[in-house]
Amino acid sequence: MLDAKTPAQCPAHAPKDHPKVAQPKVGILLANLGTPDGTDYWSMRRYLNEFLSDRRVIDYSPFFWQPLLQLVILSTRPSKSGAAYASIWNKEADESPLMTITKDQTAAIKADLTAEYGDNVMVEFCMRYGNPSTQSVVRKMVEAGCQKILFFPLYPQYAGATSATANDQFFRALMKEKWQPTARVVDPYFDHPLYIEALAQSIETAYGKLDKKPDVLVCSYHGLPKRYLVKEGDPYHCQCQKTTRLLKERLGWQDTEITTTFQSRFGPEEWLQPYTVEEVARLAEAGKKNIAVCAPAFSADCIETLEEINEEIKEAFEHAGGEDFTYIPCLNDDPAHIKALTSVIRENLGGWL
Repeated sequence: MLDAKTPAQCPAHAPKDHPKVAQPKVGILLANLGTPDGTDYWSMRRYLNEFLSDRRVIDYSPFFWQPLLQLVILSTRPSKSGAAYASIWNKEADESPLMTITKDQTAAIKADLTAEYGDNVMVEFCMRYGNPSTQSVVRKMVEAGCQKILFFPLYPQYAGATSATANDQFFRALMKEKWQPTARVVDPYFDHPLYIEALAQSIETAYGKLDKKPDVLVCSYHGLPKRYLVKEGDPYHCQCQKTTRLLKERLGWQDTEITTTFQSRFGPEEWLQPYTVEEVARLAEAGKKNIAVCAPAFSADCIETLEEINEEIKEAFEHAGGEDFTYIPCLNDDPAHIKALTSVIRENLGGWL
C-alpha cells in the first residue's frame, strides 16, 4: 500500500545529494474526444486539422486526403463549425459544453476516489484533440509522482476512431518519458450493469416529466463507415446493439418501443445504418409523432448532441410531420453515471491500491 503521508524525499540508501523523489501515486487519467479553444476561424481550423488528420478517423491515403483537407475542407468548414459551436458555447466559462462537463465529471470522480484512497491517487483529464493534451497531462502526472497510470477513454463502446486513437496518443506520450509509469487501459463498458442502470434511470426520469410517453425511443450512436465493421473487424456496431438491447431489457420494453440509429455521417461512402436523420423522418411519416432521442455513445453532451441532435435531427423530424421531440441529455455528471464510472475505475485498480 502506498503511504499517502510520505512527502517528497530521497530514496532509501541513496546518497544525501540525491534528488528528492515525489511520493508515489496512482494516476487515473480520463480521456475525451476534444474541443476547440474558441469558436473563431483559426481555433476551429487548428482543432479540425488535428482531428481530421488522424488516420484512425480518416484512413484515406494522405497523398489524396491532405490536399483536399488543407485546400478545400479547412477553407470553409471552420467557419461553419464555429457557428455551430457558438450556438451551444458556454459563454460564462468561455469554453465548450464538453469541456465544462468533463471538468465536472473529473471533479466528482476525484472527490469520490480521494475520499477512499486519499493522496494515493491523482485524477486528471485530457483531450485527444486540443487542450489539455494527453502528452501535457501525462507529463504533469509523472512529475507529481504517478508511477502507475490507469487510462480511461470515456467511450462506452469501443471504436478504432475513438477508443483506439485515444490509446495511441496515451502510449505516444509514454514514449517520451524516461521513466515510464506502469500503465493499464480500461476496457469499454458498454454492458456494465451500472452504466445500463444509469442510462435507464435517465430515461425513466425524462419520461416521468412528460405528459405522454413517446411512441419510440431512438438510441442515436455516432456513426462509422460500414467498411470499418465489414472489412476491418471493428466491434463498435455490435457493442452499440448490445447496449440498446440491455437497456430495453432493463426498462422492460417491447422491441417496437426502442430502436438503434447512427448519426454524424461524413464523406461519400456508406456508413452504419439506419441514419438517425433519415430514421426520425421515417418515423414521423409512419405516424410516430412523439419520439424521444438519447445518445448512449456519448459520455458528455457535445456538439453532436446539443447541436446535431437537438437542432438538425429535431428539425428533420418536425419537417416530416413530427410533433413532439424530446432530447434526453447524456449522463454527464449525474450521480448514477459517476457511480458507474468510479465502479469501473475501482475494478481496474485491482492490486494497485
